Amino acid sequence: MFKTIIVSAFGAGLVVAATLSVVQSVTTEPLLFHAETFEGAEAPAPAAAPHEHANGEAHAHDAAPAEAAAAPAHEHDPDEWSPADGFERTAYTFLANLLMGVAVSAILLGMMTLRGGAINGRTGVLWGVAGFFAAALLPSLGLTPELPGTPAAELEARQLWWLATAAASAIGIALIVFSQSWLLKVAGLVIGVLPHLVGAPVPPSLEAAYPAVLAAEFATASLVVSALLWAGSGVAAGWLYQRLSRAA
Repeated sequence: MFKTIIVSAFGAGLVVAATLSVVQSVTTEPLLFHAETFEGAEAPAPAAAPHEHANGEAHAHDAAPAEAAAAPAHEHDPDEWSPADGFERTAYTFLANLLMGVAVSAILLGMMTLRGGAINGRTGVLWGVAGFFAAALLPSLGLTPELPGTPAAELEARQLWWLATAAASAIGIALIVFSQSWLLKVAGLVIGVLPHLVGAPVPPSLEAAYPAVLAAEFATASLVVSALLWAGSGVAAGWLYQRLSRAA
């Protein structure tokens, strides 16, 4: 059984990685490239209001150098490594998608095995949709997918809130779907809502260099990609597991 899970997860990861790489090339990647142009742009210096001197002459001065120095432009570390555009970036994107696809497929197959019952494409996609809700959609209500240059709270605080929200969402969904007791179903709903009542870490500012519509488009596209990741991994892993189990 363990070998079947590993082979199925890897096969499903390959399928999902190829699919996501194509989808991302026309959805999230163009938005990321667009946002990077805003991230590297320098904000214009504010103009001073016109005023009058004692002799009655009115004119305006440029922004004070001290004010300009107080707000330095965003700069990248020249030693920071990043993949080159073209084949290298595409290869690393595919590798990242492959790792995520294999990991998600293995998680879903492990959960389906622990739960028991038939494992196939139908049950796989149902578990995948549940995983999407727990790990992506519900946490995004507090922490939306972010473009480069987005003001954000401390990384540790955001990671902790995301982990707590994903775990609470998974427990809540499991109690609501599998429990026979209405009391436990209500408890599952309360557990799922609790992280949102506490609230996600608040960023220091809500201002960003890029237009708000760009952030909305990226958040929507990212959620679509996450849905494909989880649902695609579930159906592919479940189908492969069923075929390999029959062959064995």
